[in-house]
Amino acid sequence: MFFNVLKAKDIVDLADGKFQKETLMENNNCSLNVIALKKDEIIDTHTSAEDAAVYVLDGEIELHFDAEKFTVDKDEILLFKKDTQHKVFAKKDSKFFLIKI
Repeated sequence: MFFNVLKAKDIVDLADGKFQKETLMENNNCSLNVIALKKDEIIDTHTSAEDAAVYVLDGEIELHFDAEKFTVDKDEILLFKKDTQHKVFAKKDSKFFLIKI
């Protein structure tokens, strides 16, 4: 068992000017990740094998699901089911938790 206090905003950084991902915890198919994207950066279309939650720590992102898109702002959360094809677009420099369960 371990205990650790982290400042979420400091886990990944946008200084490199590209996609950053840090996996904080992982067990079987579950994981907790922090992702950083620069404005206008895209995570191309993919499918999650697990149910997921996206919680925006800073910035604003769009998640595109087929014909629907959702804007998720700072301090907002979006939940979606596994096997859902989607892509992510950063409307601003953004950091978010990706929680797969």
